Amino acid sequence: MHNILIAALLAFGLLSTASPIPFSLIIRDDTITEAQMVQIAPTSKACDDPPAKGECATASQAAKSTSKSFDEYKVTSKAEQAAIISLMAFESDDFKYNKNHFPGTPGQGTRNMQSPAFNKKYAASIPALKDKIPAVSNSPADLLDLLRDNETYDFGSGAWFLTSQCSKDVRSALQTGSETGWQRYISDCVGTSVTDDRKEYWERAVKALGVASQ
Repeated sequence: MHNILIAALLAFGLLSTASPIPFSLIIRDDTITEAQMVQIAPTSKACDDPPAKGECATASQAAKSTSKSFDEYKVTSKAEQAAIISLMAFESDDFKYNKNHFPGTPGQGTRNMQSPAFNKKYAASIPALKDKIPAVSNSPADLLDLLRDNETYDFGSGAWFLTSQCSKDVRSALQTGSETGWQRYISDCVGTSVTDDRKEYWERAVKALGVASQ
């Protein structure tokens, strides 16, 4: 991709071989790949014999929709991306689930297993759902289905949550790429406990995305 860009710039006289590429013309490719998703969520390569019918998403699907969510919510920090992906992969058991089955809390779901209260806020933030929300406003389960039925919304919840519900202090700490910053994200924003299993997902995500701790 970068070689094609350089060739095009040379062809149009925007760049000489003796000069460095102007910073403003450098294109960054922040797309999450299927290979990265498999590295983070090892059992997500395929959806053969899924445990919950209609819920499983492959690494390829997850990569495409998650990349789209990062663009939509302007999550450009690799450290933040790693935290979001690791959270979604852990909560959904490598993207096999998108609603809570254990213990089965009605209305809890999307790929980061948001509570019904957050799903209500999330749905309200999506302009395309404005006319559909009144019909499901009294049913957390139906509201969740409205989000789950659209892969973009299903995978977009993690990025939405970080950018709308986490404080600036938590995001700043998370952006350092440090374990301490990630722990603050999990405890102070997500509101749950740091465990060894969660940490393993985060460590794989950090490695897959090449996050460097500051």
